[in-house]
Amino acid sequence: MLAIVRLVTAWQFHIGDTNTLMHEHTHDHLKFERRLAIALVITALYMVAEVVGGLVFNSLALLADAGHMFSDMVALALAWLAFQFGKRAPTATHTFGFRRTEILAALLNGLILWAIVAVICYEAVHRLVSPPAVQGGGMLVVALVGLGVNLAMAALLFESRKDNLNIRGAFLHVSADAFGSLGAGVAGAIIIITGANWVDPFASFLIGALVLSSSWGLVRDSVQILMEGAPAGLNIREIEQTLIQEQGVCCIYDLHVWSITSDRHALSAHVVLAETEPDHTAVLKRLNGLLWERFRIDHTTLQLEATHEMRAGAEGPVCRAGTTCALNDRVAQ
Repeated sequence: MLAIVRLVTAWQFHIGDTNTLMHEHTHDHLKFERRLAIALVITALYMVAEVVGGLVFNSLALLADAGHMFSDMVALALAWLAFQFGKRAPTATHTFGFRRTEILAALLNGLILWAIVAVICYEAVHRLVSPPAVQGGGMLVVALVGLGVNLAMAALLFESRKDNLNIRGAFLHVSADAFGSLGAGVAGAIIIITGANWVDPFASFLIGALVLSSSWGLVRDSVQILMEGAPAGLNIREIEQTLIQEQGVCCIYDLHVWSITSDRHALSAHVVLAETEPDHTAVLKRLNGLLWERFRIDHTTLQLEATHEMRAGAEGPVCRAGTTCALNDRVAQ
């Protein structure tokens, strides 16, 4: 009976380690939420101030910049709402929970950035053909104030941008506006000095190119996660070789590695044990430990098998050199 029970065994990562990791993820997400909330409040207050100022002083420039701030506010609100939605507990139809809402928000933010660039470039073309008169002084003042606000928000999100794709999307939004304000300020100063109104649309093209370049990685990484591709920085062959070289392991097959979110990776695999391996639990603990210590993979499902019978037709079986297998295998190098 014991042999039958051991034949097919599916285990998850150690309970204690999982609890610790979940606590760390929760702490990080609370930190991300607070920073997003602060940035959202700052953006909303400055946007309202610009609308009021534009109406009181009859300034189209202030109202236009308020529109840019509104796009930032939407991006930040979308990111914050994604965190709230991601807190929902797993269900029978969403067994991983709703954390991937963050990835959807990041992708949408990236696509919004592309749409904004398209609008800017379209308007810039018209302005290059027939440059309108631009009030360089007012443009410079508005740009400097906007630059200060956007730099403050970018600094707030800077530390967390590499830890979470959702935060990265929000950071790119405020960074794009910061570069936009900087470009507008430089263009305003040049217009004051030279009167060359064409500088304004020319600066817009440069800013648009910079935004496209920086947001490409955001869209690419979001699609990679949604397609359940291998996480960036993880070499599947290296993981495979690490597992196969562990004492007591004979073969690895159906190995899959993917990201649940940008900061949490998962792995599943079938592990055929050597016939001389008596302690299946010890092998499982060692494999889980290796996967966490070397690759920071914290959600693992390893199916331990005592024979090669279930492996027929499996994806990419890899067997340890020197072992005797029932099927023709490619030998691990």
